[in-house]
Amino acid sequence: MGGVISFEECAVARLRDRLGAAESANEDLLAFARGHSGATASIQAAVLALIDADGLDAMFETVTNQWRTILRLDHVALALVADGQGFLVHAGGVETIEPRIIDRAIARLDRVTLRTVNRGHPLFGHFAWHIRSEAMLVLPAEAPLPYGLLLLGQESEACLDARHGTQLLGFLGASLGAMLRRWLTDL
Repeated sequence: MGGVISFEECAVARLRDRLGAAESANEDLLAFARGHSGATASIQAAVLALIDADGLDAMFETVTNQWRTILRLDHVALALVADGQGFLVHAGGVETIEPRIIDRAIARLDRVTLRTVNRGHPLFGHFAWHIRSEAMLVLPAEAPLPYGLLLLGQESEACLDARHGTQLLGFLGASLGAMLRRWLTDL
C-alpha cells in the first residue's frame, strides 16, 4: 500500500512562500514610496529656491550651486540661447558658446533624458569625464524667448526611475523655463 500524502503540509509551505514574497514586495514598495517622497520634496525645495531668487544672477547661483546641495548632485550646467547668443552657466560662472552647439544637443534629446554614461555630455565641460549618470532637461520656448538645456550630473551611477523621475524633472525644467523667461524678458 502507498503512503498518505499530506496536502496540508504542502499548502502551508506554499502559503508561507507566498507570504514571504508579499512581505518582500511590500518592503520594496515602501522603499520606493519613501524615495519618491524624498525626491518630490527635493524638487519642491529646488523650485522654491528658484522662485526666491531676486534676479538673474541670483537665479544662476541658485541653479548651479544651491541645487547641487538641494538635489544631491555633483554637477549642474545650464546652456541657454537668448537673443541669438549662446551661454553656458556653471558653478565657475558664465561663458559664451556657439548657439548651434546647444541647438544640436537639444535636437538629439527627449524633453527629459535620464541615462547612465561612461562620460557626461560635453556641455558639462571638463567635468564631463567624471559624470556617470546624467539628466538633461530641454527648456523649450518660442522665439524670441530664451530656450536651452539643463544638465544635472552625478559622479556615481544612479538608479534612475524613468517613469516617475521624468515627471518630477519635467516639473523642475518647466519651473526653470518659466523663471528664465521671466528674468530674461523683463530685463
